[in-house]
Amino acid sequence: MTEVREYLTVTGARENNLRDVSVRVPKRAITTFVGVSGSGKSSLVFDTIAAEAQRQLNETFSAFVRGFLPKLGQPDADMIENLSTAIVVDQKRLGGGSRSTLGTISDINPLLRLLFSRRSVPHVGYGYAFSFNEAGMCPECNGIGRKVALDHSAMFDRTKSLNEGAILHRDFAVDSWYWHVYAQSGKFDNDKPLRDYTDAEWQLLLFGGPEKVTLADPGRKAIKMDFEGVETKFNRLFIAADENGASERKKETVAKFTTSVRCPGCAGTRLNEPARTATVDGHTLPSLTAMDLSSLHDLLPSLASPETAPLVAEATKRVGALIDMGLSYLTLDRETSTLSGGESQRIKMVRHLGSSLVDVMYVFDEPTIGLHPRDVGRMTDLMARLRDKGNTVLVVEHDTDVIVASDHVVELGPRAGSDGGQIVYEGDVAGLATSGTLTGEFLHRPVIAKVDVRAPSGHLQVKAASANNLRGFDLEVPLGVLVAITGVAGSGKSTLVREVLLPQHPDTIVVDQSAVSTSIRSTPATWTGVMDSIRKFYAKHTGVKPALFSFNSEGACPTCNGLGAVYTDLAFLDGVRSTCGDCDGRRYTEEVLALTVDGRSISDALDMTAEQAVEFFPARDIRRRLQAVVDVGLGYLTLGQPLSTLSGGECQRLKLASRLHEEGNVYVLDEPTTGLHMSDCGHLLGLLDRLVDGGSSVIVVEHNLDVIAHSDWVIDLGPEGGDGGGKIVFEGPPAELITAPGSYTGEHLARHTTTAVQ
Repeated sequence: MTEVREYLTVTGARENNLRDVSVRVPKRAITTFVGVSGSGKSSLVFDTIAAEAQRQLNETFSAFVRGFLPKLGQPDADMIENLSTAIVVDQKRLGGGSRSTLGTISDINPLLRLLFSRRSVPHVGYGYAFSFNEAGMCPECNGIGRKVALDHSAMFDRTKSLNEGAILHRDFAVDSWYWHVYAQSGKFDNDKPLRDYTDAEWQLLLFGGPEKVTLADPGRKAIKMDFEGVETKFNRLFIAADENGASERKKETVAKFTTSVRCPGCAGTRLNEPARTATVDGHTLPSLTAMDLSSLHDLLPSLASPETAPLVAEATKRVGALIDMGLSYLTLDRETSTLSGGESQRIKMVRHLGSSLVDVMYVFDEPTIGLHPRDVGRMTDLMARLRDKGNTVLVVEHDTDVIVASDHVVELGPRAGSDGGQIVYEGDVAGLATSGTLTGEFLHRPVIAKVDVRAPSGHLQVKAASANNLRGFDLEVPLGVLVAITGVAGSGKSTLVREVLLPQHPDTIVVDQSAVSTSIRSTPATWTGVMDSIRKFYAKHTGVKPALFSFNSEGACPTCNGLGAVYTDLAFLDGVRSTCGDCDGRRYTEEVLALTVDGRSISDALDMTAEQAVEFFPARDIRRRLQAVVDVGLGYLTLGQPLSTLSGGECQRLKLASRLHEEGNVYVLDEPTTGLHMSDCGHLLGLLDRLVDGGSSVIVVEHNLDVIAHSDWVIDLGPEGGDGGGKIVFEGPPAELITAPGSYTGEHLARHTTTAVQ
């Protein structure tokens, strides 16, 4: 009997830019949603399908429980049928603060603590005695592993004397009350540069002494003061105060004048002496959590005894699951706050590997981000395992290997923003290749390795690269060219850039994927600086003052304060975001909306995409700034879109847009192709070429084969991640990387390259 295929159906979806989209998604299959950035993929998958599944599930709980759950509104769609319970595995970074590590969040640390409570020599006690969050915490750092300390290089200019202002903090400036303590102490030559101080004088300046200092203030009675050193005083006034809830000014001061140092009491292990020194078969708990997962997986079985075999087996299984996710290079003591979005997503996936649930809908958001091509196969294998157990898998993805491994493909487009939001293809992968869509066109396009490479204008010297797993090598990074730093995840790419290259060359400009703003009022118009020019443009043409065209000032709708929406908290019921009834979501008062230029109000201007605004506004400054936004592939963003809705890749490209007009800089970009459709990679490469041809140097940390093949010079690290990496596997032009022995990057570049000509 032939099995009847079931479908999840969506009818008339209108979230964001979706244009009455109707689609049928096969159940118990892998469906990949593709299309250019801004085409509507996330609006359909996350804001419509997953949101409705989660909302309906939440509705089954009591009102009391719903008060603790995320408040989700009903998606704008006519009908969504045949839904399954959704498990969304997104790229939101794992939180937990400084006390959360990979070991705690994966529940492997409790198993190791239990092992040590049973077998350690000497015997310490129960599992809690090995917890850095409880009885086992280091008393000096309270289980954090780090201490905040005064940064001497930020606090002092040692080329100057006290009289010349050697102490740089404004509270210690020349002639200040604190400064007089040192200047009138009689213990220092006030004209002697600090670099010429003896060790005893330097220690005295930093930490003071037991005696008093008499301060003579003309016209006042002499005062006796404690001789408190600069560092001692700073620790008391700022660092201790910051721990107990300080003002914003004090917090800013602490950030500027301090550095985080490894706790001298526990050497960064977070544990007190009994917990950190007890051993099982010669291994301490900190030594195990500092091992990369691959080494730990090999060692764990040897630590089992008859009574601890079950918990060792469970710990080994959980470590193995993380390794299966391509995370073998991580260590259990790694803070979760330092993990990338892609790493966080893969750790979340581990929780579902052993699940026996069926008929669940798993929703993944670009799960290959941060993955080397070598490891993408592991991701597709996981999705196949989930499907084969009887689950539905929905994936938003740009990676060709994931697309090819899917059972069904839905492409949205044809372009982004108002030019997208439609289904342009539904069907299998074979049909996509001949569909004529952008994804179909680029799906099997060969990668072409550049042969005619630029000659470097000089070199950036990197000395003794030995942080984390780097093996202490020296490196010359070519300048005036496009350089790609490559290698499998954990090979040392980010360490090389962030912990070696940047400290040695602090003038280098890093354009990363961190958020550009957290304010609900920040938009592309305000962030690029064109909003002021737009207000002046409207004021000039309408004869009123510019402040009227500010949605943060005089012209704002008084009901919604210029937000265009009213937010209502309904306690334990779903909160409601409703369009402002007075301004109809247009942010401004009726008087301001009546003022138009060429029939367009200021609200109409904010509804324009960057691409449309370039055509509408004649002012050179507005056009130049917005053209840069278009050039980085963000022409579909509207001027009034909240920046909080942008992805990491979009944030990075928006930052890049603000730098395009500069010349002569050294730029470091962290995976700039994140979230970028394959058809837009050529556009990005054109931008990078423009920066290089304008006299700048560009260094990209990348896995994307198009970017690697287009670069002038490749530095490939590896060969593996963690302890198996940290070495330079290859240096040279991309055409030579194809045949480089021992390079996984070269191996996969060769797989996708059919020719090596320019």
